Amino acid sequence: MSIRQQMQDDLKTAMKAGDTETRDALRFVISAFKYAEIDSRAELSDEDETKVLRHQVKQRQDSIEQFRAGNRQDLVEKEESQLKILERYLPQQMSDEELDNLVAEGIAESGAAGPRDMGKVMGLVNKRADGRVDGRRLSTAVKAALAKL
Repeated sequence: MSIRQQMQDDLKTAMKAGDTETRDALRFVISAFKYAEIDSRAELSDEDETKVLRHQVKQRQDSIEQFRAGNRQDLVEKEESQLKILERYLPQQMSDEELDNLVAEGIAESGAAGPRDMGKVMGLVNKRADGRVDGRRLSTAVKAALAKL
């Protein structure tokens, strides 16, 4: 079952249960799927749906940061609850141990010698991570590993 189909099923369940937070979060993403289809003029693949979902998650994370900076705790809580709902549909995230192993393999394969080789390593590890790790978390792990060289 595709992400979109699962979300549509969960949307129906949320509407019947009167769960407005889940309903609203799912409506936003389903709408984003439709806009992406219109832009691409083709039906979205499962990979494309995952990209759209990741983009929506990133938007929520950025909003949370901005609302915290603006001291708007009410909006932070709303965005965090929507973020938790959307994260249920993303693939399982890598553990810290898996991430460390991936970064170590990337550094060894690219022949990185220090922090200047960050771009080489990131390009390689990002492809291998296959969306199972957040870009910020990946970048932080690569920076830390390269700093130890």
